[in-house]
Amino acid sequence: MEKYQERLYWVVRRLVLDHDDANDVVQNCLIKVYRSIQSFEGKSQLYTWLYRIATNEAITFLNREKRRMSSSIDDESKHLSGKLQADSYFDGDEAQAKLYKAIETLPHKQKLVFNLRYFEEMNYEDMSNVLDTSVGALKASFHHAVKKIENHIRGYEAA
Repeated sequence: MEKYQERLYWVVRRLVLDHDDANDVVQNCLIKVYRSIQSFEGKSQLYTWLYRIATNEAITFLNREKRRMSSSIDDESKHLSGKLQADSYFDGDEAQAKLYKAIETLPHKQKLVFNLRYFEEMNYEDMSNVLDTSVGALKASFHHAVKKIENHIRGYEAA
């Protein structure tokens, strides 16, 4: 499991943004893996199974956070953007910050597909196994995510 822990961390981190939250989600993921490793049937690669668990845990966390937050969407977006910039583990430049802010505006599924394809360089077949979604749907989701990110960044630069 240690072999995959850092990769899982970065998959989760790109979804939840905050270092401490990402660590918590990864720990929950690893607990689930240890409790259910006997159910791994070997029909896919181990990392595919682990990624599925990690992404599901991250989405569950995000949904819980979304319900917990009582502020408006604009306030939530500002909060998340500020959280990213204030995070001592974020060492990116302004362009990276713009990209991460744009990614944060995507729906969960598009964010997940974009992160797996762009950052993890995962091919569509593996993504299909991880997310249990057709390759065509994943390609469409990635395309829509890229367009939304481009539009967000263009709007950001115009302001």
